[in-house]
Amino acid sequence: MESTPPQHHTQDLGAMVGLFWIESGKTYLGMPPVPPAPGVLFSPAGVQVVGPDAVQCSWSDVTDLRVTEAPVRSTAARWVARAASVAAAALDAWVPGSPTEMTAVIAIDGNEHKTPVFSGASSAYTQREVDLSHGLLARFARGTSSPSVLSDWWYGDGRPSGVLPSRRREALLESWLRVG
Repeated sequence: MESTPPQHHTQDLGAMVGLFWIESGKTYLGMPPVPPAPGVLFSPAGVQVVGPDAVQCSWSDVTDLRVTEAPVRSTAARWVARAASVAAAALDAWVPGSPTEMTAVIAIDGNEHKTPVFSGASSAYTQREVDLSHGLLARFARGTSSPSVLSDWWYGDGRPSGVLPSRRREALLESWLRVG
């Protein structure tokens, strides 16, 4: 009798939408970190930097929040990079690269705290995704929105069964910006 291997569903692994990684019960800026690597975790109560230089603060203490060095490419450039990866894999010449490192800059009571986070995008984000993500981060810092809009999506109609196309990710970010 053959045993059935365990099935893993993409929906259980999380989803990248803009600069955010959303999974059951957690919302990250960039990819979820693998300890001891640093990472940034959001909750409705505040921001938590995990890793060697751990910091935790409430949203009322955050005066600014942004990401620098986010990898951005046009749709055409992302398709060319994807095609090159497929061709290299077919020729057995493909070696996966490391995720792009970005910098999360969190201003807490006027002091900037910088921490590296890794991009969740396989090649790059669209410029629109980055701009919409920064708009959402600004709303979190001003207290006019909460990361709960992302987790509400996950528990509501979210949990995609695969990688979301960039237009769908941009539409989600736009809808989250409209939620007050």
